[in-house]
Amino acid sequence: MPSRDDAPDQFDCLVIESWTASYPDPIDLAKDEPVTLDGRSDCWDGHIWLWAKNRAGKEGWIPDCLIAGTDPPRATEPYSALELTCRKGETLAAKRVLHGWAFCSSRRGQSGWVPLRNIQRL
Repeated sequence: MPSRDDAPDQFDCLVIESWTASYPDPIDLAKDEPVTLDGRSDCWDGHIWLWAKNRAGKEGWIPDCLIAGTDPPRATEPYSALELTCRKGETLAAKRVLHGWAFCSSRRGQSGWVPLRNIQRL
């Protein structure tokens, strides 16, 4: 199972532990969008996440590797913190791995982030 940000990104996977999305209206960022950081950080499976607010006022956790600069800090690429609710036994298609999470698509046509610890590469 890929666990690093530079691991191969596209693979099919099996949900080995169900996951429920944490936030109904997650933060999203456009490339070069300025963000406000309040100093809070968290370590998720060895990766640093920062609490941020976008220009529309939405707040949430974002990977520290997506922020550059300090005056103001800006997003280095588009990002959405949308999580995918999935059930054990479901098959997903992982499109990208980032900071301990995989961006996946389900057969139901839904997409979002799932923790790597909840999926197994097929």
